[in-house]
Amino acid sequence: MSTVTSESFKAGDTPLPGLKQFGLIAAVLGVVLTGAGFMLSGADRFFQAYLVAYTFWTGVALGCLALLMVQHLTGGAWGLVLRRPLEAAVRTLPFMAVLFLPIALGMHSLYEWTHESAKSDPLLMLKAGYLNTPFFLARQVIYFVIWSVMGYLLTSWSAEQDRTGDPAIAGKMERLSGGGLVVYFLTITFAMVDWTMSVNPHWFSTIWGMLYIGGQGLSAFAFCIMVLVMLSQTAPLNKVLTTHHFHDLGKFLFAFLMLWAYLSFSQLLIIWSANIPEEIPHYIIRWETSWRYLSAFIIIGHFIVPYALLLSRDLKKNAGKLKVVAIWIICARIADYYWHVAPEFHKGGMNLSLLDVALPLALGGIFISIFVSQLAGRPLLPVNDAGLEKALTHHVH
Repeated sequence: MSTVTSESFKAGDTPLPGLKQFGLIAAVLGVVLTGAGFMLSGADRFFQAYLVAYTFWTGVALGCLALLMVQHLTGGAWGLVLRRPLEAAVRTLPFMAVLFLPIALGMHSLYEWTHESAKSDPLLMLKAGYLNTPFFLARQVIYFVIWSVMGYLLTSWSAEQDRTGDPAIAGKMERLSGGGLVVYFLTITFAMVDWTMSVNPHWFSTIWGMLYIGGQGLSAFAFCIMVLVMLSQTAPLNKVLTTHHFHDLGKFLFAFLMLWAYLSFSQLLIIWSANIPEEIPHYIIRWETSWRYLSAFIIIGHFIVPYALLLSRDLKKNAGKLKVVAIWIICARIADYYWHVAPEFHKGGMNLSLLDVALPLALGGIFISIFVSQLAGRPLLPVNDAGLEKALTHHVH
């Protein structure tokens, strides 16, 4: 490959204009449908659907933060070609922090432990030191400050590396990423307990945080593969990205799918075999009511179908087909988040609302629009990274 320079890979003022237009249209359409759904279903259903949509799209950004830190620690072609999409997603975190406001305002509709009746529940009284509104809100501020600061340092140092080529910057990013991954694991575990597990404060799972960490990695990889395939269709990345790069990314997508499946099955196996009254209703609700149809989709659509497709070496090398699988996984991940949360509000069976479609569309459109804007203005590859030339030619003999 020819010498890699900043000018060779500098994005135009609006990279992926089609994706940005899609995001804007999805956001507007989603907001309009959300308004109609709010009028039809009311505030409680709005906050319930918002929690699902928000947790998923923020999870994409958080998964990108984790993958970015993994790349700084391990190197490799997969991370170098994905670094710009990863960084653009990470820079959406301050905006996602602002979008947490509806959850803060809707806590009474989401969390039983905020009700007056919780004071007469012995179990909730024991948890009151942790599950109370002031401490809950304080924790969210801490989470977002930590995530945003880590993201800001990593992306600003990366931009400085582009400008100066200072080799010492790579060491700084590596050191931050080592400790940052530990912090990420801890904060995500607590945040997912706060956001989704405390919807049913009588139920608990010790694997809950890891399940979301694996799921965020899967969501982030699927999203970034979709973006990279789009970027590879036009200059300048169409000149450097090869089938080998996409084959590598497809293998990582397969690995994250297996990790998510392993963690999901582990949780089911442990809870089902223990058969503890406080834990087993989580699955009984999802198997003995009309929720069973969504449960079947999670098994077949989220795991079996993409698993079977990603076994194909030829598919993983085909950017177009890999993009389709990635988009399918993104849709299945939203369904999985809905499966986690919605049955706690509708234990009698599935009760779909227009809001369950409108809010993932609206927040997804907003996230994608911000993401594309953040992707602009920087080289599309980390041009002064010491490993870039090797990464782009590692399959060339």
